[in-house]
Amino acid sequence: MRTFICICLCALAGCLSAQNCTSALLPMPNRILFGKEKPFAVHSGKTCIYLNQSELEFAAHSLQDILHDRMQVEVPFSKSDRADIRLLIDPAMDGEEHYRLETNTKGMVIRGKTAAAVYYGVMTVDQLLLGDMCVTAQKKISSVIIDDAPRFSYRALMLDPARNFLPVEDVKFFIDQMVRYKYNTLQLHLTDDQGWRVEIKEYPGLVGKDYYTQEQLADLIQYAAKRHVEIVPELDIPGHTVAILATYPELGCTHTDTLPKIVGKTLDLMLCANNEKVYTVYRNIIKEISELFPSRYIHLGGDEAVVEKNWTKCERCQAMMKELGYQKASQLMIPFFDRMLTFVQENGKTPILWCELDRIYPPANDYLFPYPKNVTLVSWRGGLTPTCLELTRKYGNPLIMAPGEYAYLDYPQYKGDLPEFNNWGMPVTTLEKCYQFDPGYGVSAADQAHIQGIMGTLWGEAIRDMNRVTYMTYPRGMALAEAGWTQMEHRDWESFKKRLYPNMMNLMKKGVSLRVPFEIVNRK
Repeated sequence: MRTFICICLCALAGCLSAQNCTSALLPMPNRILFGKEKPFAVHSGKTCIYLNQSELEFAAHSLQDILHDRMQVEVPFSKSDRADIRLLIDPAMDGEEHYRLETNTKGMVIRGKTAAAVYYGVMTVDQLLLGDMCVTAQKKISSVIIDDAPRFSYRALMLDPARNFLPVEDVKFFIDQMVRYKYNTLQLHLTDDQGWRVEIKEYPGLVGKDYYTQEQLADLIQYAAKRHVEIVPELDIPGHTVAILATYPELGCTHTDTLPKIVGKTLDLMLCANNEKVYTVYRNIIKEISELFPSRYIHLGGDEAVVEKNWTKCERCQAMMKELGYQKASQLMIPFFDRMLTFVQENGKTPILWCELDRIYPPANDYLFPYPKNVTLVSWRGGLTPTCLELTRKYGNPLIMAPGEYAYLDYPQYKGDLPEFNNWGMPVTTLEKCYQFDPGYGVSAADQAHIQGIMGTLWGEAIRDMNRVTYMTYPRGMALAEAGWTQMEHRDWESFKKRLYPNMMNLMKKGVSLRVPFEIVNRK
């Protein structure tokens, strides 16, 4: 009876809108071929899953859960490579995240060069079943071939528990949602003026009431790794450092030693550039962070340093300027980061910094200071990304695209919409604006070859809990996911809008708070 009702509802839905196995694919795959064979019928207890490598177990369990959720069928594992459903690691395939999904009357095969690639194929199966509801209701999967690989290898979202703490279980919930859309990186902004959120064994006084123990982070890192998400830690320096200066005021500049430092209220202080203890402390901190996080990267911030209020007035910093023959205090970033980046590299990590230019508004002409070539930069300031793109190409720095006008997801989604507090006059970043984002900015393939990928940021000043995090993320995070994965020739706003609806309904069923983008509907 349930299947009969579903089929009747599907027939009605088919009259109202075009519906097929691509109706919920998001991000849109880069190559789809529709098969002419009859759908693959899934039979509970009879259809089995074979995997050729043990590292595919999580993907296989995920597929079992998907088939149970979408079709109410139980699909066991099989040791036979003749099983109807096969998950295969194929080293001969090109591209670390390249997968090929083929479904026909006989069964389904998902193959990829890596376990991550196969996992993305499984996520695509979930969306095939979600969008093709009429066929899914009959416990069948339409005949299709999807041969897919991402445009960019780095597809990130950033959370900011430094401003407003997010419990581990909430971060896990966030990871569960982002992997649906093939994000593979989560940056955690762990330190700022409002809090130090990571336990450092050598300096236990750094943390306050709400923080992550190293054991909790190890569990979170493992949870993310199973879902092929790399967690990148960020420790912001030399500015955004009130949390550490409140515990160790001697790390600041000479004229700020005796100033009161209230975490969450005091702003605009910096670490001293000419204080040996600063480097000793951070060498130890970076060593612990490197041992805790298996990520290739450590992000050291480098943004919004209020140099004129700190290094310009500091006796030690001024003495260093004179010794080095510098004309501007901002030049002290050179020796400061020369040492800090060495600490990152001696632990086998690649440093990331926010890209700062010689002006914070257009036009800008050059970097704030000469970044070493081995530093990956993140473009973020509104209007300056084209300049940052050109400079990183010129100087040879890898680049991650997170331009404020497209990728700052803490900004309001519609005029008058949230956030309702700590809104400093944020510009509006609509869903359509996010979707317009071309990370390559239309330049030649050669001139964008150094772009590693994209990142959507969720700064926490106006985001107090996970419900607000996901409200600000979705559906805009779906648009950014397509910008990071899908080639421009396969992207289309009208198609995206149609594919959006089943995905939004799916997230709502999973208990995800999101914003309904009513403004994209053409009211008649």
